[in-house]
Amino acid sequence: MKLRITPEFQWVLPALIFAADIDPAYAAYLDPGTGSFLLQMLMGGVAGCLVVVKLYWGYIKAWFSPRTARQSSMSDDDEELDGA
Repeated sequence: MKLRITPEFQWVLPALIFAADIDPAYAAYLDPGTGSFLLQMLMGGVAGCLVVVKLYWGYIKAWFSPRTARQSSMSDDDEELDGA
């Protein structure tokens, strides 16, 4: 079996060689603020996910409910919008 390298993947081998050549001493350095930054990103991602779940909770709940309850839930949502 002959190994063929397609033009789309010709960059993979040079990239791996370059990545293996990076000095580990440079890759190990972290600023003191890096942990704080990563924690903020994690907390922001969790908060964003919670907001999305809150916004779409009715649709999520209707998706897992039986079909008859799903139709009545959607009509309840429409009535709430009309009443506002």
